[in-house]
Amino acid sequence: MQQNSINRQLFVLAIPMILSNITVPLLGLVDTAVIGHLSHAYYLGGSSVGAMIITVITWLCGFLRMSTTGLAAQRFGAKDKEGSILVLLRGLLVAFIIGISVIMLQGIYIPSALYLAGGSEQVQLYALQYSEIRIWGVPAALANLVLLGWLLGHHQAKTVMWLLIATNLINLSLDILFVVYWDWKVAGVAYATLIAEYSSLVLGLLVTFFSFKGYWQQAVEHAQALMQKLASIVAMKRYLKLNSDILIRTLCLQVCFVFITFQGARLGDNIVAANAILMNFLLFISFGLDGIANAAEVMVGKAYGQAKKLRIRIIIWLSLKWTLAVAVLYTVGFWLFDDQLINLISDIPEVVSTAQEYVFWLIILPLLACWCYLFDGIYIGLTQAKAMRNSMMFSTLLCFFPVWFVLQSLGNHGLWVAFSVFMVARGITLGWHAKAKLKLY
Repeated sequence: MQQNSINRQLFVLAIPMILSNITVPLLGLVDTAVIGHLSHAYYLGGSSVGAMIITVITWLCGFLRMSTTGLAAQRFGAKDKEGSILVLLRGLLVAFIIGISVIMLQGIYIPSALYLAGGSEQVQLYALQYSEIRIWGVPAALANLVLLGWLLGHHQAKTVMWLLIATNLINLSLDILFVVYWDWKVAGVAYATLIAEYSSLVLGLLVTFFSFKGYWQQAVEHAQALMQKLASIVAMKRYLKLNSDILIRTLCLQVCFVFITFQGARLGDNIVAANAILMNFLLFISFGLDGIANAAEVMVGKAYGQAKKLRIRIIIWLSLKWTLAVAVLYTVGFWLFDDQLINLISDIPEVVSTAQEYVFWLIILPLLACWCYLFDGIYIGLTQAKAMRNSMMFSTLLCFFPVWFVLQSLGNHGLWVAFSVFMVARGITLGWHAKAKLKLY
């Protein structure tokens, strides 16, 4: 009976999270498709490199979403409204400080990133154009991570779903207007995303306020004590320590993603464009699998706050089963429809044929990577950031780069082999730690 109850709760959370998570890479696919149907591959290559330059910041700051979800879920389980509001306010404060700092340092950051990226003159030109527009949206993008994490931690999966869908519809509409009708090309995609990020921030703040009025009323009644706790150096140090471990973990992950993009740029415009298509599909896979991981994350966090260890074990076993089922569906889908999916994104013959040459890796990756996605969610719910950091460092420094170095003569295939080994290593190390150290199963 308990398993049936947990299964129902898992799906109540997972289904809207899968749908909302998928809207994020779908948006990237729409951006890629709009640019991919322009006349030259360097438009797609430039926008992909530019997007990587900006999104690497938001991905590096993924700790804002992760730590907020884990901490909020634990406060939710403990029925601590004041502590929950502190989690939100502290996260927003850190998000805006980082975002404003990035804008102030853009004159150093963007040229340095473009230098490291390499690529043809045209790719560099459009990457610069894209990143100079998008960088102004970083504060909103980081604050959105906190808001979504906080809502998810409070089991507001449907609210998160509708918020993301609304934001992405704004982006899609502006993509079509700016690029298809006004012919702004790469700049049009950048402006569409910028406007959508600030629209999401406004919507998120409104939803958070009106959906949790009781929380805010209590916060106002105890405003002085709340501000003292918010300004507490000891509490901020604990928060930053948790986030520093997640930051290192995310940094390692993004180093691998950036390396694939930048190394692809050095292998030619067609390679970087083809990799952009495959990486967008990979994000589609990862965000879908993350739906179950996110559900497990908030359920584990709540159970941890309630000190229910047996319930945590049941959640993990059921989540493992459903993660494998979703991964199999992804693999079968890409195996059956790979050519059709690639042609939806680009009709440039050289780019399409190049993507088809490497699509095999996309077909097998769901089965190889699903385990690390799920364990990431479980460890976030338990706020076991140190173990996540160690697993990622091992997989990056002792698996990804050594494998690529040995196989670099294989060109782009060498990159994808290294990435596959990297994903497998993450799943194995986290799974081993969960069993041997945490005794979770």
